[in-house]
Amino acid sequence: MFVSVPAPPPQAPLRRHWALASDLVFLNHGSFGACPIPILELQRELRGLMEASPIEFLHRRYDERMAPGRSALARFLGARPCDLVPVSNATTAVNAAARSWKLEPGDRVLTTSHDYNACRNALEVVATRAEAEVTVADLPFPVGSDDEVVAAVMAAVTPRTRYAMIDHVTSGSALVLPVGRIVGELESRGIRVLVDGAHAPGMLEPDLSRLGASWYCGNLHKWPCAPKGCAFLWAREDMQEALQPAVVSHGNNTPRPGYTAFQDRFDWPGTWDPTPWMCLAPVLEFVGGLLPGGWKDVRDRNRSLVREARRLLLDRLGVEAPCPEEMLGSMATVPLPGRFQPVTFQGPVAPEQLRLYHEFRIEVPFVRCNGVRCFRVSAHLHNRIEEYAYLADCIGRL
Repeated sequence: MFVSVPAPPPQAPLRRHWALASDLVFLNHGSFGACPIPILELQRELRGLMEASPIEFLHRRYDERMAPGRSALARFLGARPCDLVPVSNATTAVNAAARSWKLEPGDRVLTTSHDYNACRNALEVVATRAEAEVTVADLPFPVGSDDEVVAAVMAAVTPRTRYAMIDHVTSGSALVLPVGRIVGELESRGIRVLVDGAHAPGMLEPDLSRLGASWYCGNLHKWPCAPKGCAFLWAREDMQEALQPAVVSHGNNTPRPGYTAFQDRFDWPGTWDPTPWMCLAPVLEFVGGLLPGGWKDVRDRNRSLVREARRLLLDRLGVEAPCPEEMLGSMATVPLPGRFQPVTFQGPVAPEQLRLYHEFRIEVPFVRCNGVRCFRVSAHLHNRIEEYAYLADCIGRL
């Protein structure tokens, strides 16, 4: 059957800074991000230096090249440099924190129904080995307010709850959760909280020194646009002594002057490519410099665009908003119209998602939230509102 294709949308002026395919309508920045061209060029230069003189790069000048990224990130997150360590991704950080927990048989680990599957798996492994149990707080979706989220989390707390993992921004449902309130409630009860902030840096403005969580991790390849393999783990000072990396390497018995034991354990995970982290300070400066007001303008612009995009999509598709606008960051999840509900299919990718990609060159993920089939849109500086109108037109042709 012939399907007409609407005219492709115009591209955002700032898209020229990204290496995205010229014909791709990229509305899925939230999955793996996209790195600006100047930063990719810098990374290639760094890799050239690494291969030209590996010992100089990976040994003698390693700490010197890693330090600027840690300092820049500390300013970006409202943290102290000594409380931050590099990891490859947020899942690695969750594994490090969870595997350091001291659990006894019968203890409970709390998470939510909107958590990230990979991180849930890490909790399940840790709990099973300790003969403990993972408790899942059933978060509503659609959801009407932060109060509903807090109430759902607290209703799942038991006298045996020892640890909790709470998303700052949920992946599938794209909700900004009230982590400040949740952390305060749980930590005041002696429940140590790991915040999975995979999406938060660059989308929100977390102030880690004031949040009060025990651990916080985040990806930097998403909204800050660093090269893939750039993430961090933050730990409150009183939580650092017992914290071991997922990969134990030389740092456990090789202290360095001017570094904490926490940093020594994490800074060298074995032979790896550290160039993404070495690009961190430049990418924060570059992306923040694309708008006059710096990162505040970037966050505000992306939040405003995704809200406008969601209004357009809700109206064009005739569906209801699943959450208030105040619970949105730089992503929004939109329910599919009734004719797409419910559909069962085999395989990891929805057939409609594949059709949008192959027939209309749109990259957008399809998800299920509490049994409702939805899709999720992201907004960054390389996007503009016409792309979401194009998406609505194309969904109408499926």
